[in-house]
Amino acid sequence: MSDPVSIWCRDGFVDDAWREVADDESLPEDGKVLVSAARWREMREGNLPNDRRIGVSLAADDRVEDLSPDLDLFDLIALDFPSFTDGRSYSAARLLRERYGYAGDLRARGDVLLDQIPFMLRCGFSSFAISHGPTRRALAEGHLPEVPIYLQPVGGQGETPLGNRPWMRTRA
Repeated sequence: MSDPVSIWCRDGFVDDAWREVADDESLPEDGKVLVSAARWREMREGNLPNDRRIGVSLAADDRVEDLSPDLDLFDLIALDFPSFTDGRSYSAARLLRERYGYAGDLRARGDVLLDQIPFMLRCGFSSFAISHGPTRRALAEGHLPEVPIYLQPVGGQGETPLGNRPWMRTRA
């Protein structure tokens, strides 16, 4: 068996306990499984395992709204960043946290750069499966950029308006 993959969260790198299962692969007997949105829809139509910990992986073009009735069944939702210029998963994260009240682990995965992580944390991400080598090294060394002023409000973050521009925010 290969070495466990590590993910990053605010406490540093930890082993990833989730196993991603391809759509054409059989589900393992036990353990936490991460399935695609398409696989989840198929599983939902059949009998769901009662004691399984299920996570769902959403591609950048998957609609969060389609999974909203099932959010309480997921311990993990992984949102894909196919490139660092593709910001659709930021919006999906905010919808999950602010509109639908999702409280589980929200994971960013893919082409995530160091400078994006503070903004992803503001949107509600709690763990990161990062493929970018320099970002992984910087995080391992304890480097995380500080962003003191934001130009886009995020609900429930304890931020206060800054100056006479209502859209500018700083931490309270």
